Amino acid sequence: MPKLFYSSASPYSAKVRMAAAHAGIAVEAVTVETGPQPAMLTDANPLGKIPVWITDEGDGIYDSRVITQYLNRLSGQKLFPRNAAKRLEAERLEAMADGICDCLLAIVYERRSRPEDIVHQPWIDKQWAKVTRALDLLNANPPKLPKSITVGQIALRAAIGYMQLRFAGKWEKGRSRLTRWAARFDEKFPELKAVIPQG
Repeated sequence: MPKLFYSSASPYSAKVRMAAAHAGIAVEAVTVETGPQPAMLTDANPLGKIPVWITDEGDGIYDSRVITQYLNRLSGQKLFPRNAAKRLEAERLEAMADGICDCLLAIVYERRSRPEDIVHQPWIDKQWAKVTRALDLLNANPPKLPKSITVGQIALRAAIGYMQLRFAGKWEKGRSRLTRWAARFDEKFPELKAVIPQG
């Protein structure tokens, strides 16, 4: 059985775990702490980042978008539409959700890695402005939730889960359509809720 090196709080890990579950691909999830950069991680991914999908042959596949494309091929196209325009729409949504997470993690690491007196607030403000623009766009036009969802919707739910974990109370105001969207996602796909980012 393939393995997935992951962190329970990582939105990218959550996206991959949700995608695998939705596609019906079994995987052994192995928690890895990235801080110490253990050999089991760096041997699989020299960048020392998660998630990493380890194939039955022992090959490491990374980053999360490469993994979701791999899982799509493995599952017979269950994660992305075959139609080119619809596939592009799913890929764009995945990119936006991942981009939100990139900005949020930049904020988290800025605060976590520096003493409080040298945290660079203009950098944090710039990242937060990117997040709010993306969230406002998504709130104005929440993606549909058909029976056959794509990695785009999965990535967005993982991103919202990360915001609920690390930025609770700071993003929801004025975005009721997006919070309702997340609740509807959980109602329609309860089997995926267990792997939303968790502390």
